[in-house]
Amino acid sequence: MNNSDLADAVAANSGIAKTDARKLVDAVFEAIGNAAAKGEEVSLNGFGKFKVKDSPEREGRNPATGEAMTIKASKKLTFSPAKGIKDKLNG
Repeated sequence: MNNSDLADAVAANSGIAKTDARKLVDAVFEAIGNAAAKGEEVSLNGFGKFKVKDSPEREGRNPATGEAMTIKASKKLTFSPAKGIKDKLNG
């Protein structure tokens, strides 16, 4: 499912126009991205949590040459599903 498919599903389930649903979907993702950029946690009841985690600097290997190299520290966005979503996935 991509953004357009999600917008189509929102439009079908809510009775709003597809263009308005697309704007709504885009706005939700924009808000999540902005919150993540600030380091904030986004918690969606019944769905899950988006959290920013720090990945420390570490040693790695260049896959092309096998040479040792340092991989820079970075931030990553993680998602933890809520219990209801886990239950749907696992029957």
